[in-house]
Amino acid sequence: MSTALQRSVVLENGFARNFPELSIPWTAEEPPAPELLVLNERLARELGLDPEYLRSAEGISVLTGAHPPEGATPVAQGYAGHQFGSYSPRLGDGRALLLGELRDAEGNLRDLHLKGSGRTPFSRGGDGFGAVGPMLREYILSESLHALGIPTTLSLAVTATGHDVLRESRLPGAVLTRVASSHLRVGSFQYARALGDPDLLHRLAEVAMARHHPEAADAERPHLALFDAVVADQAALIAQWMLVGFVHGVMNSDNMTISGETIDYGPCAFIDAFDPAAVFSSIDGQGRYAYRNQPVMAEWNLARLAEAMLPLFDDDEDQAVELAMESLRTFRTRYSEAWSAGMFEKLGLPPATGVEREDQPAHDVVHATTELLTTSGADYTLFFRALAGVARGDREPARALFTDPAPFDAWAETWLALGPDATGMDLINPAYIPRNHLVEEALDAATDGDLGPLNRLLEAVSAPYEVRPGLERLAVGAPTDSGPYVTFCGT
Repeated sequence: MSTALQRSVVLENGFARNFPELSIPWTAEEPPAPELLVLNERLARELGLDPEYLRSAEGISVLTGAHPPEGATPVAQGYAGHQFGSYSPRLGDGRALLLGELRDAEGNLRDLHLKGSGRTPFSRGGDGFGAVGPMLREYILSESLHALGIPTTLSLAVTATGHDVLRESRLPGAVLTRVASSHLRVGSFQYARALGDPDLLHRLAEVAMARHHPEAADAERPHLALFDAVVADQAALIAQWMLVGFVHGVMNSDNMTISGETIDYGPCAFIDAFDPAAVFSSIDGQGRYAYRNQPVMAEWNLARLAEAMLPLFDDDEDQAVELAMESLRTFRTRYSEAWSAGMFEKLGLPPATGVEREDQPAHDVVHATTELLTTSGADYTLFFRALAGVARGDREPARALFTDPAPFDAWAETWLALGPDATGMDLINPAYIPRNHLVEEALDAATDGDLGPLNRLLEAVSAPYEVRPGLERLAVGAPTDSGPYVTFCGT
């Protein structure tokens, strides 16, 4: 296959064609004075696109949806969802559009999607626009998770629109151009089920299998195998979130993908001082989506997916429910295995160490680690990064993270007796994450027209394990006087 970069964008319209019931043809608002703020050149090349073309006036008009490319049928996608536990039968893309699908340089089908492109029939009173800050937040966080090896939708570009949006104050507007394996969600299946159309539900499952889990088609019960695969992917994904200290913030069922990718970055953040109850979202007053609750909420969302898919599992409802429950019950084991294996890696313990290993002292160290972090409130990322130094004989940077280092010293003696691999730990514990104060600094500066802090932060988090000179300030913890951190969804 040729890898020559294309100076054009050619899209397919599979979703619009296959699911007219879930699609409302729509066009983006044309920005009065578009200006490209950041372009993901790595991703552009993966998509087979020429970055220089995307920087041109024609390319920018594609990135903002002002002039859809050849083959495009832009649509606002319909979906339902449980938002903070309350069911909404008709949500949909209130400020987003699916431009279409494109084949990347490897021949894989990818969605090209806009966020902040204006009102749609799903807007429910909102203006449909995005501000520079929230759109850049998604760019930063998605790049970070991608570099950490965590499945995620990706940001191709953020383009300033030249018009202001009204939030608490007037803010410069922007459009995010997003790329995903697909935008099929738990809420997509909920919407199809609510419409009472068995054929639509079946077609949705068939496309989900074709795009994400083709092996399910050969199973004795293909649709149950699809559900099994989604359960497995989500268990692995949430474990990865937890292992790096990522808090999504809005785990509504319309924000859970069938592909297993992280999607819809809004009031998201990484924890600094370890706190299982950490909540950063301004709208999550009850802590429903707190750090420690993310596995439970993922399982809850998967139960909603199972309810939507029941007619596909078996014609007998009781049998369908039993099959769904049998699959859903595997989530906790899968999550625990993925999280436990990840913790052993972070602690530098041998790959053979896992939930099935009989080496009880190793398991005790993992449990003691979470207790140590919980009681001390030590910086989560700095703690694990510093442990490689402890394994090499330099204990002081890690000890300095604790007001009272005595519990750490006792823990460290037990851990060191297991022979941790310092080199392996450097490859799994990041030196750089998008720390909350750094994100806010970059967003504030970018809103005022200075992209320098943004670019430096992106440089750091795009290669999170490689310590580089000049980035020292980006590898330390939050200022002691920074206070509680609150994020906003940007709508």
